[in-house]
Amino acid sequence: MLDSPRNSGAAPDTTEGATAHDVLIVGGGLAGGLIALALHRHAPGCRFLLIEAGRTLGGHHRWSWFETDIRTKARGLMAGFALNGWDDGYDITFPALGRTLPTSYRSLASADFHAKLIAELPADRVMLETKAASLDAAGVTLTDGTRIAASRVIDCRPFKPSKALAGGWQVFLGQHFKCDKPHGLTRPVIMDASVDQIAPYGNGEAYRFVYVLPLSPDEVFIEDTYYADQPKMDAEVLKGRVAEYAHRNGWKGEVIDQEAGILPVISGGDFNAALAEVAIPGVALAGARGGFSHPLTSYTLPFAVDNALAIAGLIARRPEVSGQELSAFCQRRAKRHWRATAYYRMLSRMLFEAAEPGKRVVVFEHFYALQGRLVERFYAGRSTWPDRLRILSGKPPVAIPRAIRALFSSGKPLNTETPA
Repeated sequence: MLDSPRNSGAAPDTTEGATAHDVLIVGGGLAGGLIALALHRHAPGCRFLLIEAGRTLGGHHRWSWFETDIRTKARGLMAGFALNGWDDGYDITFPALGRTLPTSYRSLASADFHAKLIAELPADRVMLETKAASLDAAGVTLTDGTRIAASRVIDCRPFKPSKALAGGWQVFLGQHFKCDKPHGLTRPVIMDASVDQIAPYGNGEAYRFVYVLPLSPDEVFIEDTYYADQPKMDAEVLKGRVAEYAHRNGWKGEVIDQEAGILPVISGGDFNAALAEVAIPGVALAGARGGFSHPLTSYTLPFAVDNALAIAGLIARRPEVSGQELSAFCQRRAKRHWRATAYYRMLSRMLFEAAEPGKRVVVFEHFYALQGRLVERFYAGRSTWPDRLRILSGKPPVAIPRAIRALFSSGKPLNTETPA
């Protein structure tokens, strides 16, 4: 693992009055890492620095997406990453429905994300295990008091729950198994909702499904996932359910890795107020913190790719662009994204308010019975108006009075307690 420049003696220039960097990126997760990569590739004259509090870039995650989620012209940004890929489609399973859909699927482990960025980015452009105490339009102050000056600052730190938003939570725990013999899967199982519909913390009900990726002939990733009202998780319970699923499929072996997370599912709210809670004057906001996620699926990768290329393109075209202008540019993109995803927030309200928790599975079963290209566009956040009408047509999967109330609801306030 690459040591951070500060630990290895290559400290940044913090001379008073000097602007040592053109761009400081705070937060080396998906959004921040891709912005750094896009600047390196498309704005080579830009002196950027990526600051990450953890030991590695990307944290401990696995990002997955449909090939069509990323626009064709933008796919080059992901070139060179060690991806798992499946071109024979994917499977879904529900109590009354089983299908294979044809879309190619991709997955990237955070360890491979880190390895690629560390290999490609110049060593003096990345600082690991470095925590920012405060950000402002002129730079960053670290927790040890070190001041790093910059012309532009981009805040890519994690999402911060806001009382101004409404919605629920996606709770998940996944384990990477090394099986003692080939598991026999050839395609991902994006959603196996034939499992019991029980909550992630042992009591009550939620929409539950299991997500399975065949990473190699004898390695499989199994994730237990829930759409729940509260950001709660009992990791031991979920590990037991993953083990039960593996046993049910005859997969024996050892767990070689594990990840878990709790992500927001946004159904409404006052976006301007939520943005104001995290905005810092003159500092650009990107990533989930800036509102760049799919409201219903919590997907972030397609939007992170688009943002990274847009930011790098702006700086390449206009090297003199100010931090204030970059901040305004990102804010306009965020508000445009919020408006463009209003339909998905409405569907989130249908899920959390119109459907009873134990019957949320019916909503997804209804959706996955639709035409495959419609499903593709849905995940990419590019549903057409005919798509939207089709999703809402036919026999309603929820009671009409509850659906009408949800349609005009402002949504259930998002629980802002620290996820457990």
